[in-house]
Amino acid sequence: MDPQSLIIETPSGRVHAHAAPRGEDAILYTLGGALRGTVHVTGTHHPHHWDQFTALRATFGSADAMAELPPADSLPRLRNSTARHTGYLLAWEGPAGPQWEQSRIESTSGRPPSPKTGDTLRTVLHAVTEDASRRPDRAQILDASRVRQTPALLDFFALSRRNSAADIARYGSRAASDRRQARIVTAAWWAAARWLTTHPHPVLALLLADRPGSLARQAHALVLAATANEDAAATEARRMQRFEAEAASLRSQMQPRRRIAAARPAR
Repeated sequence: MDPQSLIIETPSGRVHAHAAPRGEDAILYTLGGALRGTVHVTGTHHPHHWDQFTALRATFGSADAMAELPPADSLPRLRNSTARHTGYLLAWEGPAGPQWEQSRIESTSGRPPSPKTGDTLRTVLHAVTEDASRRPDRAQILDASRVRQTPALLDFFALSRRNSAADIARYGSRAASDRRQARIVTAAWWAAARWLTTHPHPVLALLLADRPGSLARQAHALVLAATANEDAAATEARRMQRFEAEAASLRSQMQPRRRIAAARPAR
């Protein structure tokens, strides 16, 4: 596809963005006019569904923000300014229409950009993302990005599963210990209650009363702690199940590509 020019009106003046494919999974927008530098647009997964590659990420610089830092000279700067800027915009289609996730615009000089500069940079990010979403090769970009990112995502899921399994075991151990201690304290409470009926004493009454430091309060606190650990284990188990399902989905999406590659005749 031939490079295309996009004209963007910004608070700092008119910006020209020349779009050209970069490999199979990205579009590189070279900026001119009021803003100089590049914006790299690539596909990525939905922010809430790691196996669904339906989002676009526009990043200042010529490198994917998920892979490495972009070269300093590719970061955008305003005309007649030496300050370079970083930031990204994530865009996807939600149930009610387009949705966005905007990072904070920062300057490599260490000083925050002015409101005008910030508005200019955000305007450019939105404009190139909208332009990329209308390109005929959008589906190709998303698919190629999925292929590129899937191996790293599967490694991430494997690590997450190990971490989740360890967390579930730890929460379960804590809950069992709390339940065991609660039974011991409850048995002590009943023993004290029996003593109180035959040998009334103010100390026994204090141990039985619902007050700080009493057996009743200790038993109640241990039961609450056990319940909290059991809830945490259940939450982590659901998280692990979700990651396992998304990992399985990513692997299944790779199967058609493997079958196509295997079916191609050898050269």
